[in-house]
Amino acid sequence: MSRKNYVFTSESVSEGHPDKVCDRVSDAILDAFISQEPHARVACETFATTNRVVVGGEVGLADKANLEAMMGNVEQIVRDCVRDIGYEQDEFHWNTLNVQNYLHPQSAHIAQGVDRDGAGDQGIMFGYACRETPELMPAPIQYSHAILRRLAEVRKSGAEPTLRPDAKSQLSLRYEDGVPVEVTSIVLSTQHALESQTSDDIRAIVEPYIREVLPSGWITEKTEWWVNPTGTFVIGGPDGDAGLTGRKIIVDTYGGAAPHGGGAFSGKDPTKVDRSAAYAARYLAKNVVAAGLADRCTLQVSYAIGVAKPLSIYVDTHGTGKVEADQIERAVATCMDLTPRGIRTHLDLNRPIYARTSAYGHFGRAPEADGGFSWEKTDLVEALKKAV
Repeated sequence: MSRKNYVFTSESVSEGHPDKVCDRVSDAILDAFISQEPHARVACETFATTNRVVVGGEVGLADKANLEAMMGNVEQIVRDCVRDIGYEQDEFHWNTLNVQNYLHPQSAHIAQGVDRDGAGDQGIMFGYACRETPELMPAPIQYSHAILRRLAEVRKSGAEPTLRPDAKSQLSLRYEDGVPVEVTSIVLSTQHALESQTSDDIRAIVEPYIREVLPSGWITEKTEWWVNPTGTFVIGGPDGDAGLTGRKIIVDTYGGAAPHGGGAFSGKDPTKVDRSAAYAARYLAKNVVAAGLADRCTLQVSYAIGVAKPLSIYVDTHGTGKVEADQIERAVATCMDLTPRGIRTHLDLNRPIYARTSAYGHFGRAPEADGGFSWEKTDLVEALKKAV
């Protein structure tokens, strides 16, 4: 029997967090290559520190001349990302930072398995959905993202001119009978412009937006507020702390409320099942819950490098299932081709839709008209109902 009364905490980080700057660069480079060729191969890693961004990894295009031209565009892609995020600090400025590009052609030994429609690597991937929010996401991570996304909006609009890009949020929610009912603590640390600004000054800026985002009644007199608890936070971003692609995998997924297979997403083209199969697992878990087959669903798939067929499919409905878990396992295998090619086709993943995923979560987002966040659709509901 799972616990019904407890406190659970999740965190998020903003697009200006050093690791998220790197995720953004890696995904923007991926988008640029896919814009040239939908089946481009990309495994791009980014490192950022004081006034320096280093890019490396594997890329592949069928047109070799085009590949050479794209290599020459990487520096401008990096600068455009940093400018859009909002960094114009003395020690981290989009126009003056040093960009080093160490991308190279994809290994032929890796390519050979993928070219036969196999998985780009071995691994385990998890998807999760629950009824805590309209997006069928765990509430702590969903609202941690929402707070930072709102603060980014008012920063970029000019409504809050002293906010700066680097920020972190953390929510602790009290659950009663399995339902989130109260925020027990709010942690918000945000970079700001002026040395003279105190923690109280920053709270006065951010509190109205936090209250605007959270459901009515969740903040009570007992809620603890920790806003910039260390005090001054002027030096931020990669100048304050180095960043690296793929270090925020729990922020990117379910905030610790569900397992994660360990593989990062950003910078990887959809032949990499670390990314595409995790998206498929979320898609299937969400549709299982949307179909009313369970109130919570964890779904795992596994792969071997160069092998197309998934090695296993596992479903856990945490005691909330309306049908047996093994029926759901058979149903999802019937309703979706879970080979790497099948996933890419079903979710239409060979599109330049990835830079937008690099901050505020890969899941719990609204599907977009151009194919972005296609894994958040609930268009498999009727097929799943019929299959069970």
